[in-house]
Amino acid sequence: MKMYYIIAGLAMATAPLAAQTPAYLDETRPIEERVEDALGRMTLEEKIGMIHAQSKFSSPGVARLGIPEIWTTDGPHGIRAEVRWDEWDQAGWTNDSCVAFPALTCLAATWDRNLSELYGRSLGEEARYRNKAVVLGPGVNIYRTPLNGRNFEYMGEDPYLAGQMVVPYVKGMQSVGVASCVKHFALNNHEVNRHNTNVIVDDRTLYEIYLPAFKAAVVDGGAWSIMGSYNLYRDRHCCHNEYTLNRILRDEWGFDGVVISDWGGTHNTDQAITGGLDLEFGTWTDGLSAGGRNAYDNYFLAAPYLEKIRKGEVGTEELDEKVRRVLTLAYRTVMDRTRPFGSKCSEAHYAAARKIGAEGIVLLKNEGGLLPMNVEEGTRILVVGENAVKMMTVGGGSSSLKVQREISPLEGIEERFGNIAEVSYERGYVGDVNGEYNGVTTGQDLRESRPAEQLIADAVAQAKDADYVIYVGGLNKSNHQDCENTDRRGLGLPYGQDAVIEALAAATDRLIVVNISGNAVAMPWIDEVPAVLQAWYIGSEAGHSIADVLSGDVNPSGKLPFTFPARLEDVPAHIFGDYTGVASSDTVDIEYKDGMNVGYRWTDRQKKTRPLFAFGHGLSYTEFEYGEPYLDSSVMTADGTVTVSVEVTNTGGRAGQEVVQMYIGDRKSSLPRPLKELKGFCKVSLAPGESKVVSFVIDREALSFFDPDRHEWVAEPGRFDVYLASASDDVRGKVSFELE
Repeated sequence: MKMYYIIAGLAMATAPLAAQTPAYLDETRPIEERVEDALGRMTLEEKIGMIHAQSKFSSPGVARLGIPEIWTTDGPHGIRAEVRWDEWDQAGWTNDSCVAFPALTCLAATWDRNLSELYGRSLGEEARYRNKAVVLGPGVNIYRTPLNGRNFEYMGEDPYLAGQMVVPYVKGMQSVGVASCVKHFALNNHEVNRHNTNVIVDDRTLYEIYLPAFKAAVVDGGAWSIMGSYNLYRDRHCCHNEYTLNRILRDEWGFDGVVISDWGGTHNTDQAITGGLDLEFGTWTDGLSAGGRNAYDNYFLAAPYLEKIRKGEVGTEELDEKVRRVLTLAYRTVMDRTRPFGSKCSEAHYAAARKIGAEGIVLLKNEGGLLPMNVEEGTRILVVGENAVKMMTVGGGSSSLKVQREISPLEGIEERFGNIAEVSYERGYVGDVNGEYNGVTTGQDLRESRPAEQLIADAVAQAKDADYVIYVGGLNKSNHQDCENTDRRGLGLPYGQDAVIEALAAATDRLIVVNISGNAVAMPWIDEVPAVLQAWYIGSEAGHSIADVLSGDVNPSGKLPFTFPARLEDVPAHIFGDYTGVASSDTVDIEYKDGMNVGYRWTDRQKKTRPLFAFGHGLSYTEFEYGEPYLDSSVMTADGTVTVSVEVTNTGGRAGQEVVQMYIGDRKSSLPRPLKELKGFCKVSLAPGESKVVSFVIDREALSFFDPDRHEWVAEPGRFDVYLASASDDVRGKVSFELE
């Protein structure tokens, strides 16, 4: 009887408690019900508090109801170090280091959706360990000019490639309960005057070039948040832009997530109320200057909004919608008890970074089979260049990181070859000796007393006796290079590097140039150098990834996600003169006169000029042969599909991966169209002598263009050409079909 009463007593005690659980805390209820219950319990002041920051990177939640804070963090390549509550200075933590993953240009260059999912999931795990709800990334703005200082954070020039790569990144990150905040929406394609550029672009170009990757992230990836961009469109800042945020993002695409302002991207309370913004973050807004404290109530969506409601100037309908969306974000992240635990600086994350880095490296040129390196006992290897030793994870703007470790190219080469070869180093040139950003320092002393002429002479003297000379140069994360808030001043390499490369090329025919950058660079010496690698900013495992490719431990399979022009004058944004690069304090109208002629869409039509390296270009240490492509039908019905297939064979002596690219061209259209556009790709792995059939299913969406007069996507009947290619300028086969 005693046990009976104890059990019964427990049953009687727990039943009333369960009944008293508020709906917003009841995990068995749908999120929509929980959101409405929480919303109904909140005061006006608590609602206002939820839609703006309380610190540099957090919003307050509702402590009275047990709704936690939402903490954001910069990405998109690693989890940013902690800063003080309302200052940019470092917080001084000792456990906030991270793994730096390769920059997104490198990820895009893998053309591998599985690696993109691995990337997003791994980064999400690092964020989850630090209890971050939102990672501010990835970026999918289109590569329009090679001078854009922030191109290294984006996924290239093609909207289809960027869209295909962003979806698995978003899904991977959100699978561990961390929201991906896709940025910068929209038309943020250069950094000079980024706060006051008013973009003028026609609707067709907007929908076909600059929006598809964002749409893919929302519709196919299910992104939980979007960041507005700094610039203006239709004379309205994009962080509270009625047309882009309400009409396109929510009404047309059905976005149900949170729109977050870029830091300092909000400018007007009335526009922020009605223009689609949900959560305001950042310095430099009204009432909070650099280093200011406890002024977050002066944000545009804070006290000014509250005052307007109290005076009856605005209602609360928009406020409730904003709070609903922020609450939904909380339930998807910090209030989801089932989300998995995270991890940071794990060997699995380092392995992921190394693999992504190696597969993103692009072999641009390899005359005479100089690569992979054939290193034997006593081989002499000379490494030249500041970028061989300079840490690249510190600097570049908000993506700057505090890493647990970073393997330099020189360290990777020494580790791989040093046990059998003699590896020496020469500086070659002096670039930026600074090693600090936002309080994070590299600890490197890169000061150099030798003049430029002596540095070159010393490098050349050693190069003459070396079996291999590996020059590691390019850009860095300093202002006016690959860096947020500034653009490059030209296409050429800085710090007199061309002279160094030309001197080395004259001294040896065994020169390998490893270019580290997030942008295309001019290569006036290209005919004199037998081997060139495009190595990007690879992060913590940079040296290992580069050594993996140089040695042949990894067969390069990366393909360029953007065109390398031979000259800046060959880029449409500069040909038509709508990009000035001149700073101004006034609003600057920039008309995208190039329209859809971005990257290969422009170079395909040029007969007198050729790019230095085409979109999709990338060599291998083996060879791939394409068979004749074939269709399953020569006619596509109005509601049907057509499948195109091609057999690909590895005819070389090494296992390797080939990216088969499918482009489609419309022979006759009521509106002008590019000669061909990327509409499919597949990365296939082949052993020596192995063949595989690669197939693509073509639907009406792949054939459609945006009709601005009808404001809809249209696929017109007619004949379409399908190109199977190894690069945009290397078509291996062509077939045609008719759309009824």
